[in-house]
Amino acid sequence: MTADVAFLFLGETLLIPHLYPVLDALTQAAPQRPVDVWVATSMHRDLIGGWLGDRPNVRLRRAPGFRDLGAWPAGRNPPLPAKLPLLARLAPRLMGTRVVVSAEQTSLWIPTLLPLRSRFVNILHGAGSMMNRDDRRRRAAVLTIVAAERERDALAAHGVDPARIAVVGYVKSGFRQRTHAALAFAADRPVVLYAPHWQRHRSSWWAWGEEAVRRVTASGRYNLIFAPHQRLVERAPDVRAFAAGLAGRNDVHVDLDSFAMVDGSYTAAADLYLGDTSSQVVEFLMRPRPCVFLDPAAVAWQGDPSYAMWAAGEVVTTIDAMMPALDRATARHSGFVAAQEAFATTSLGDSDGVAPGRAAAAILRLLATS
Repeated sequence: MTADVAFLFLGETLLIPHLYPVLDALTQAAPQRPVDVWVATSMHRDLIGGWLGDRPNVRLRRAPGFRDLGAWPAGRNPPLPAKLPLLARLAPRLMGTRVVVSAEQTSLWIPTLLPLRSRFVNILHGAGSMMNRDDRRRRAAVLTIVAAERERDALAAHGVDPARIAVVGYVKSGFRQRTHAALAFAADRPVVLYAPHWQRHRSSWWAWGEEAVRRVTASGRYNLIFAPHQRLVERAPDVRAFAAGLAGRNDVHVDLDSFAMVDGSYTAAADLYLGDTSSQVVEFLMRPRPCVFLDPAAVAWQGDPSYAMWAAGEVVTTIDAMMPALDRATARHSGFVAAQEAFATTSLGDSDGVAPGRAAAAILRLLATS
């Protein structure tokens, strides 16, 4: 069976909720279409295969260099095969496939460097205002699927043909396999999600992170979700040791390894957001709620589109200002609701779950013309 469409699940766990909903929607809208699902590890295979169930025209296929990891935690990034050798070996296997869909840029090296007839579709993941769009690989996609008009405009400004960009809304909002993690706090208190960025130059973690957590827990006024970005756990080895020190507390939910870290469970569950420049705030603001932003570097952020999310809450430039800001965040929230709604709409477009179907329809239209 030669596939009409191939979906590439070759990257980090966090990419799965940005791609799987489109696979799900397409195979339901066009069940007669043969589809190949290429996976890099047994973790990808087990998750995606379990969700797909029995779909006669869908094949789950091992990518070159496939790694069998045994019982690997679904929220921890798996050790992946070396990506460029994988792609070099995968490219010939895609030659008969009409459309290839991915949610990461690395796979775009194939159409960037090789004259394949296969047409590549890239689904932009993430929704932060700091996203890098100036990459020549982006121009190799025949179709780029984005959440909102802002992303289309930004890509167009960097040389991507606007006619090859489809605005569909936020694909992850249609992810139906969310973990819905149980939060077993001892007391009924407001729940704070602390979500520092994983890159040092954009993050509050290295300057204030541990102290911020200590102050929230020492206050006795909040419950805390500590489930930092996977890449932060990888780049800052002290995170695991610090998290281990929180074990056993009945006012802190620690998660470094479950799929709930990446599927939107915690941004949905929290009452208040404490962070810096992580794009998780955009998911949090699908439902407007109080935010406090930490700015250890005292950035001159006003007017800088990279910090557009900071219009959605109070920004503090000293650690001593953090707890007072959290304590008044709920009372002051009404003053930020309009900014939050505007930022979420500009960043995500539609977030009511329709995006996967729209993305699937765009891919099917491409198939009809290929």
